[in-house]
Amino acid sequence: MKKHSARVAPLSSYSTQVLTCPISEGEDGSESHAETPVSETSGDGSAYQTCATTVLKVLGGLLVVLCVSSSWVGTTQVVQLTYKSFSCPFFITWFSTNWNILSFPLYYSGHVATTREKQTPIQKFRECSRLFGEEGMSLRVLLKRTAPFSILWTLTNYLYLLALRKLTATDVSALYCCHKAFVFLLSWIVLKDRFMGVRIVAAIMAITGIVMMAYADGFHGDSFMGVAFAVGSASTSALYKVLFKMFLGSANLGEAAHFFSTMGFFNLIFISCVPLILYFTKVEHWGSLSSLPWGYLCGVAGLWLVFNILVNVGVVLTYPILISIGTLLSVPGNAAIDVLKHEVIFSVVRLAATCIICLGFLLLLLPEEWDTVTVRFLTALADKKPEEHGEELTESSIQTRSRSRANGAVLIPMA
Repeated sequence: MKKHSARVAPLSSYSTQVLTCPISEGEDGSESHAETPVSETSGDGSAYQTCATTVLKVLGGLLVVLCVSSSWVGTTQVVQLTYKSFSCPFFITWFSTNWNILSFPLYYSGHVATTREKQTPIQKFRECSRLFGEEGMSLRVLLKRTAPFSILWTLTNYLYLLALRKLTATDVSALYCCHKAFVFLLSWIVLKDRFMGVRIVAAIMAITGIVMMAYADGFHGDSFMGVAFAVGSASTSALYKVLFKMFLGSANLGEAAHFFSTMGFFNLIFISCVPLILYFTKVEHWGSLSSLPWGYLCGVAGLWLVFNILVNVGVVLTYPILISIGTLLSVPGNAAIDVLKHEVIFSVVRLAATCIICLGFLLLLLPEEWDTVTVRFLTALADKKPEEHGEELTESSIQTRSRSRANGAVLIPMA
């Protein structure tokens, strides 16, 4: 999800933006103020309106941040509760992905409620199908364009749930944050994106955190497998985003909802055989349908759907960087629940690894022009200090001369 109201991309592929509040111009002199009072008033009004819009957007963004973080923390915690009575990660993944079918109907409901010029569902569906090309939606396009992304989506979520069987929610959510570093590396190598030294440092920090997390229990046992599953989930998520950008470009809100619903249909039609195979091979045993924890399953699926909707809608309504911060806040959120409810005790190595990964994630949020902006700010600050120092010297010399004249003394300058 990359841009503002114009374009968005599924999942969490965010671009960073600088928050600015324009100030009205026109301070060139008293004559311009006297000659154009109306334009000055309208300029002040537009500046005030722009600032108010920015403030509302930031406040709305903070609310979305809390909702995004809460929904992701809730999903992770409910999955672990589900495991107490139903330890079938692929079935949970398949069941939750089916709920993506609701994305486009929910989007169309919002379109009907907020737009005067209403379109029929078929018209809107065809309009949003342009994401797949001029030919629109067909079985060939479904298999060619949707199948790879649906498989990557399922694999990402399945590996994430497998990791939750081996590690705490805090460790898994922290390791998943490495996906942003993987996105940068893949974009740099495959898409030839701009090289940024600070992001290379962030990627190194992410890899360092992964190694420390694996080292915490000695590179063996369930902990090492959990780290491998979480890193695999982050890797497939990064591959999903880079391939989406490469082959499909960007998508607006309607196209993103259409894409999610299409993946849900593909999952229901073509991937439903996998849970059955796992059931009959006794890899994942469900028992009777009546014995399934439907409350937990629906809770996981609903929270997952809410998270995806909030990510897409939030990027449209507010700044994308805030959505990224909301994802990062899931780490301390899960940590608080693990400590208070599950009485988890974190080792020093795990805490250090988590902090390093989170710091690397924050470095990846820096905008591309952060270095030039920082240099300009420091240069302006350095130029301003000598001017202020010169003004202080001038004022002090004037005061000294006035005192000398009052006392009848002459101030002789030193050579």
